[in-house]
Amino acid sequence: MRAGSPRMLREINDRAAIEVLLRDGPLTRAELELAIGLSKPATAQLLTRLEQDNLVTKAGVRGGGRGPRAQLWAANGALAFVAAVDLTPHVADFVVADVAGVVLAEHRTPLPVHAGADVVGTFGEALSKVAEEAGIERKDLAHVVIGAQGAFDPRTGLLSSAPHIPGWLGFDVPQKLSDELGVDVLIENDVNLVAVEEMTVGMAQDVDDFVMVWLSEGVGGAVVIGRRLLRGATGGGGEIDWMRVPDPATVDTGDVWPEAGARFGNLVDSPAICRLAAAHGIEAQTAWEAVEKAGKGHPFLDDLARRVAGGVANLVAVADPQLVLLCGDTSRAGGEEFAALVQEKLHELVLPRTPVGCASVQGNAVRAGALQSALATTREDVFGVVTPTLLGSRRTEDKHLTSPNR
Repeated sequence: MRAGSPRMLREINDRAAIEVLLRDGPLTRAELELAIGLSKPATAQLLTRLEQDNLVTKAGVRGGGRGPRAQLWAANGALAFVAAVDLTPHVADFVVADVAGVVLAEHRTPLPVHAGADVVGTFGEALSKVAEEAGIERKDLAHVVIGAQGAFDPRTGLLSSAPHIPGWLGFDVPQKLSDELGVDVLIENDVNLVAVEEMTVGMAQDVDDFVMVWLSEGVGGAVVIGRRLLRGATGGGGEIDWMRVPDPATVDTGDVWPEAGARFGNLVDSPAICRLAAAHGIEAQTAWEAVEKAGKGHPFLDDLARRVAGGVANLVAVADPQLVLLCGDTSRAGGEEFAALVQEKLHELVLPRTPVGCASVQGNAVRAGALQSALATTREDVFGVVTPTLLGSRRTEDKHLTSPNR
């Protein structure tokens, strides 16, 4: 096809229109015309063409004001359906949406995760239930994305660093789920998906390079460079739990760390933070309770901020991001005041004056990010709309590739 040919220009305009409708729709013809910069006749022809191809549908009318009511147009969500899941040791949180992003059903249920459990079968039953609630069958799902606490190796399909869900370890997770459930399944690190959601609707919408640090029961991280997740060769990119760092606490918590330094995850997970709080005279059952109990200026928060900054400094020294975002229950409890304290301690350790803030996405950000990822993959298949930032990792052709020279 010749560059600049009428057919190519039509395809470019069609794709631009669909992108706008997916992002901002439903829209009137006049609103779409303004958004994509076409003339009134050209936009009318475009909508006629897309309607004939079943890519857009009429979505009611907009009233108000004088004159006839304006016809609304939307991307045809019924062309495909997706599911997203936040899988934790306690509960699995499901959502089903159409390809336009309209949520059709939600479902929360505990699932067995212990070693030897039928994790695939019980997951399939729950997926069938939420699909039924959405008015479709499980086989109608074009793509399913699961967010889990661990590192997923795209070469082998194995999940690692996830002792809290032992039933999901030791097998090719996406392959087995896809084969036995009859749907396309991808599994992704939970903090990576929070980063996806922040890039889509949160604090990182206009940021190219940033780091996320998850502080809750455990510890996690995500690194985004050039608006793409840094997953690494084995899926371990952002697994900051295992970094070795010194403990800068000013009180004796009773912990004895190796000479090489403490594991970052052992310094800032919930039990460690509770011990640090107790050494400062604050009794709490969880890290976020301890942070909430500590008043502004409490030395416990200073010590905790030093610990967090010690880990973040390693990421800043290597990646030099534009922004560091704190997320998770502990971070939310501290809010912007705690983020500012971490920033202060961080700037004592590194040369870049990297700002530190709190993630802004409310609700279940893991599930929301999984939904964004599922929609991105399916929209590419259905509409040809590509959002590389949000696409899940693709397995390499050679699962056993170990050397770049092989």
